[in-house]
Amino acid sequence: MDLAFLHPLYEHSGPWASVYLDTSRHTEDTPHERHLTAEAMAQDLADQGADAATCRAVRDAAEELRHSPEPHGRALFAHAGEVVLDPSLARPPQRDWAVWAPLPRVAPLLDLAGEDPVCVVAYIDRKGADFELRSALAREDAGTVAGRQWPVHRTSTVDWSERHFQLRVENTWEHNAAEIADALAVCQEETRADLLVLVGDDRERRSVHERLPRRLHDRAVEAGRGPGSRLLDAEVEEIRAEHVRRQAEAEVERFLAARAPDAEGHPAAVEGVPALVEAAREHRLDELLVLPEGPDTHREVWIGEDPDQLAMRRTELKVLGEQDSWSARADDALIRSAVATGAPALSLAPSRSAHEAEVPSGGLGALLRWR
Repeated sequence: MDLAFLHPLYEHSGPWASVYLDTSRHTEDTPHERHLTAEAMAQDLADQGADAATCRAVRDAAEELRHSPEPHGRALFAHAGEVVLDPSLARPPQRDWAVWAPLPRVAPLLDLAGEDPVCVVAYIDRKGADFELRSALAREDAGTVAGRQWPVHRTSTVDWSERHFQLRVENTWEHNAAEIADALAVCQEETRADLLVLVGDDRERRSVHERLPRRLHDRAVEAGRGPGSRLLDAEVEEIRAEHVRRQAEAEVERFLAARAPDAEGHPAAVEGVPALVEAAREHRLDELLVLPEGPDTHREVWIGEDPDQLAMRRTELKVLGEQDSWSARADDALIRSAVATGAPALSLAPSRSAHEAEVPSGGLGALLRWR
């Protein structure tokens, strides 16, 4: 997950209000329920010590969602009476909740807003294709390709003239497959889609798949369907989820390989909070790996004003020259450091079924920029 959008949260020191709201339920009573939720979240923050202005800002922002059609949810991050960031979620939180803390509580975003692969679903037939852009938050038309319209159907006769006609049919199919593949490559480049889902009969989708640029072969997934059939929403979601699982498992394999020391005894990956804190201070985080609710994610670390001012003990920060310090969760403190140095972060929750052991140990690890 690219964390650049979180930069506004680290332009001011805390404390911060972090609120996660579920907007997936849509009934006649939804507006009233969301009004009660807005009041409850503001009161919860006040009980935790949040200032009145920030509580009002959160309540007002939550109230604005009373009639929102958003399918999943919204996160709110507020400071000094202002909601600074309010990203939409790709998956609903298990419950509505709010916390007041020195740092924004951003780690849940790795699961709730991260790794939302965009896919172009191409419904292919012999005459062309319809493209549809799909993500957790959007479903929209992405264009149409109209190939040659004649001839496209075989005949059952076998004399010379009909064999000549069959050849023309073959040429039409091949031409249309190339047209569709070219248009699909352009669509992927324009939308930056992570996946291409090819829907149609075996021959049609295979012909298009073979003609895609080599760089897109691994992004393409085939789904068999009869003429005019459409994928169910659940089928598209399963294809997207499988992509996320494969990506997480590949990163775990990278981490396991990098964890092995080189000839001089230095690994290219670390795990455990002390080693991660040291790497973050030295700006060596290349990618942060987080297993949600791992035992190390909520370990206490100490932070200063700047992202690279973090330590296992408060006294360590004083030695580093930082006079003001606060206690924070390890996962949120490390994400702040990752944002500052442009490192991405990834939730490993989708990979858990493939690895019985807890990887990384404690639930926090990182690939390093240098050993």
